[in-house]
Amino acid sequence: MNKRIRFGIVGTGTIAHRFANAIKNVSEAELVAVASRTKENAEKFGDEFGIPVRFDSYEKMAQSDAIDAAYIAVPHSGHIGCSCLMMNNGKHVICEKPMAVNTEEAEEMFRCARENNVLLMEAMWARLVPGTLKMLELVKDGVFGEILGVEGKFCYTMDEDEMGHHVFKPENGGGSLLDVGVYGLNFASWYLGKDVTAINAQCDTYGGVDSHTCVIMKYASGAIADLSSAILLRKPNEGYVYGTKGYARLPRFYAPQEIEIRLNNGEAKNISVPYAGNGFEEQIKHFCECVALGFKESPINTAEQTLYITKQMDEIRRMTGIVYPQDK
Repeated sequence: MNKRIRFGIVGTGTIAHRFANAIKNVSEAELVAVASRTKENAEKFGDEFGIPVRFDSYEKMAQSDAIDAAYIAVPHSGHIGCSCLMMNNGKHVICEKPMAVNTEEAEEMFRCARENNVLLMEAMWARLVPGTLKMLELVKDGVFGEILGVEGKFCYTMDEDEMGHHVFKPENGGGSLLDVGVYGLNFASWYLGKDVTAINAQCDTYGGVDSHTCVIMKYASGAIADLSSAILLRKPNEGYVYGTKGYARLPRFYAPQEIEIRLNNGEAKNISVPYAGNGFEEQIKHFCECVALGFKESPINTAEQTLYITKQMDEIRRMTGIVYPQDK
């Protein structure tokens, strides 16, 4: 690739810091700009990462010729506005997951990308890390036989001084399902496909958002996925993929750096599959390759996949009674 893709980051929170650290390790990309709603935050973030161009509004970044692509790292409720603002100004966009609060927003965002002839990709980084690629290879090679079960738990608890965080606000699309449950739903689809015949869900609530959600999904093959997410309850952050020949245990299941294989014939081994850095490098590299090749959609993190998972989250919220102001 001759031309490095020039990125601007929209937002200066925790996830923006992770992206800024990762992009240093990607030769195909360079971080040239940051945008915040305040000059102070933009300057502080810019100083921390040596970013030359700082904007005190998202509109100024969108209208600038300094960048080719934008990484959207604001709360969920701001994804559609910031993404469409950038795309309407000819910028490619990689948007933090979940890309949208609901399906209507996601469809509008992809429509905006098509109208502006730019690439839009949801930042489901976990699909592109070495551990996921290796697991998909093992499953395809039949190591575990027919896959009939998947379990995944992504559950953490916020501290008392963090209760004002946007994850607790319905207006920001808060709650455990959209924050971390999206990983479990993607995980299940990677290994069990999309032929879901039934979904059952229960949740506990806090302030109008789901604080703990459990989902059971049945597939046409007979397979069952058991998934849970939480923001006020800690569970082991692990997952399993069960097949007729054995199973895999995956610490940090959605983006594993180790795969523990246990087969019915007694064979047992562990495979190390570390990240290149903090795990975001692979998605940045993939996005840059898609831009360089002129793709308007990632062949891996597809629009179809994003819409499929978003529709599942809509259905789970319907079952559990979680409603956001963005819902019609």
